[in-house]
Amino acid sequence: MPGWRDLPSQSGARDQPARLPAADRPTPGSLADLRRRLDALDQGHPSSPRAGDPADHKQSGPDDSGLDQDGGPDRVGGPRDRDGGPQDRDGGPQDRDGGPQDRNRNYWTEVPRFEQLWTEHVERWPAAQPDITVDRSRDPEGSWRGSGNHYLSPEQHVRAKDVIGSVRQAEATISQHIREVERDNSCGGRLAGWDFRLKGEDRLKEKIAGLAETDAPDASAADIVRDIPDAIRYTFCTRPGTYREAYWNIKGLLEAHGFKMIYSQNHWSDSQYKGINTRWVTLDDQRFELQFHTPESFHAKQRITHLPYERTRNPLTHDEERRQLGVFQRQVFSWLSRPDNVSEIPNHRRGRPPDA
Repeated sequence: MPGWRDLPSQSGARDQPARLPAADRPTPGSLADLRRRLDALDQGHPSSPRAGDPADHKQSGPDDSGLDQDGGPDRVGGPRDRDGGPQDRDGGPQDRDGGPQDRNRNYWTEVPRFEQLWTEHVERWPAAQPDITVDRSRDPEGSWRGSGNHYLSPEQHVRAKDVIGSVRQAEATISQHIREVERDNSCGGRLAGWDFRLKGEDRLKEKIAGLAETDAPDASAADIVRDIPDAIRYTFCTRPGTYREAYWNIKGLLEAHGFKMIYSQNHWSDSQYKGINTRWVTLDDQRFELQFHTPESFHAKQRITHLPYERTRNPLTHDEERRQLGVFQRQVFSWLSRPDNVSEIPNHRRGRPPDA
């Protein structure tokens, strides 16, 4: 391929404007002379008065406006989806003009922009603080009261701690098998977020107390914790090109260890989250969750959209902010590369055939 010095000139003599007779030339340095010189420039020249014509410019890459003031989609450029993101039937970011410069942009190049957008969002929307006063002064010794004012009596607290201890013991055994699956899988699947594989003790107590107070007042702590799907949770990451094969390979290895899948949801067609969430049960009836991600989707979930997601779930979040959070999350996930043939992975519920 020739270098830029070897390329022919972009304009030949026939492209130059005709030279005016001396008598008709404007005075050098005059406004008329300046206009004549500008009109003689190529249309693509940055100083050409024709360079500012919108018809001569194409936008490139997804909308950079981020959390706009009204949450509306960008109205210039190529086709847009109804969420304001770049239209893409295959799941990846699309060039608006197919220009080569857009192929240098991907999820990772956009991360600093996402981080800046979130900083600006937090400045505009300070976190809503719950108006809850937690008074533990009259609670009996041995009881527990969380920051959300959920309460466990001394007897309930003892049972909750016993159950949480049994979950920790189960986690140690499950984690050993999960490590073996990481070692044995043939698709390069690697565990991510290992330090977060066990839900925190206070979070579990909040769950137990909250459900005991409302949804399941007659249920035991063991029953409540057993039905919490992510008390123990893991994540496998694999590259988009091997994602589908990794899902089936890892699923088979887990089943070989005696685990049974009871739930699987393919979220790759969703706009505000990408990944596959599965739930499993051991022979001892201990539940755990396993997510399948690419490095991009895991980073987007864990580092970019986790706090926006938490705000979305907060009942104190203003409706307008919640709408802006949706715009932000859709924009982030629109940049992820879609795994090959991922739509072929069906949803599953225990006792029901997989989705077609």
